[in-house]
Amino acid sequence: MKNVHVFTVAAGNYLPKARVLLASLRRHHPEWRLHFAVSDAAPPDDALAGLGADEIHELETLGIPNLRRWAFSHSLIELATAIKPFVLKKLLARDDCDMAIYLDPDIAVMSPMTDVVEALKISDIVLTPHLTDPENTIAGIVANEVSTMQHGIYNLGFIGVAARDEGVKFAQWWSDRTYRYCREDIPDGIYTDQRWVDFAPAFFDRVKVLRAPGLNAAPWNLPNREMGGSLAQGFTVNAQPLVFFHFSQLGVMPDARTTGGQMAAAELVAWYRRESAPTAAEKGVSPHYAFNRFDDGSPIAMEQRLVYRARPDVQRAHPDPFAAGEGSYPAWWKAHARSEYPRLFSAETRGAEMQHLSAFLTYRRDADDIIGDDAVVPAGQGAPLASRVKNLIRKIAG
Repeated sequence: MKNVHVFTVAAGNYLPKARVLLASLRRHHPEWRLHFAVSDAAPPDDALAGLGADEIHELETLGIPNLRRWAFSHSLIELATAIKPFVLKKLLARDDCDMAIYLDPDIAVMSPMTDVVEALKISDIVLTPHLTDPENTIAGIVANEVSTMQHGIYNLGFIGVAARDEGVKFAQWWSDRTYRYCREDIPDGIYTDQRWVDFAPAFFDRVKVLRAPGLNAAPWNLPNREMGGSLAQGFTVNAQPLVFFHFSQLGVMPDARTTGGQMAAAELVAWYRRESAPTAAEKGVSPHYAFNRFDDGSPIAMEQRLVYRARPDVQRAHPDPFAAGEGSYPAWWKAHARSEYPRLFSAETRGAEMQHLSAFLTYRRDADDIIGDDAVVPAGQGAPLASRVKNLIRKIAG
């Protein structure tokens, strides 16, 4: 199909990986339209030109309400995952789009994605699970199955959505969830955009789960899959073509552990590391994530994001939290944070207080566009999600 749009999302530090992804897509599907969405300040033009994307989408073009305060309320990984459904909505609304496919920037496509396209002709949402085979050891259950329950059944390094009513409805629902609740909060059951999509087969019709071993092959499922072939011959997984490989966490994992001792996988990993070495233009990209600093250049601490996210009154008083100087959010923090959040300033209690703030789910009661609840939330009040669920269970139990 010609009306296939593929997109990825990344900050500046992932440009080399995104370049490899887009080049691999171009080799196997030259007719597809390729998109790169920036989850950071826009990199220099020469670095973007080297990506090979047909279209670049900056944050300001995605229709995200209250963008400055919203961006401040997220870590780098939270923001990069939260904007995915907004790009998806934008692409599905185009007249020339029959289907949209998302791929993480640290993926490379190694053979045509024919199965994905065929699935999207008859299904509206296509997913791949982290795991397709049960583990057979205690170590495997803990390392992979328990971890998957914490992070989400489906790996959202890939998703395909058809530009039909159910797909559009899904994209709107997903963006509604990630706008407020794209959190790294495993203890309370949320992990960025992934855990939300566990609901997809329950909430939406025509959801297809593709279990072919060559789709979304990755370090976490490679121990139960057998890679073969080579760069020259083409790679296989369980004797089937390797369609796309997810190179997540390769930079911090030793080769033997990453590849499970498989020679084909080791060759693939070595190739990827060579291909994703930064070009001269990419080396010139600022190493600093734009949303990690206030406007005066001072760093933003995660606790400053969490308090801002949990305090609608502070959001109203400081609609641009990145601003510095008199009357700014940093000035408020300096004047009030220690007295209102003393547990954040004690080594013994900081961890627990950070978890409390991370689990603080705020919500809208009316059409107010503040990130959090429209009611003022006093310091230290408001129960985390787990506590509220336990209290509800007690009430139901009588």
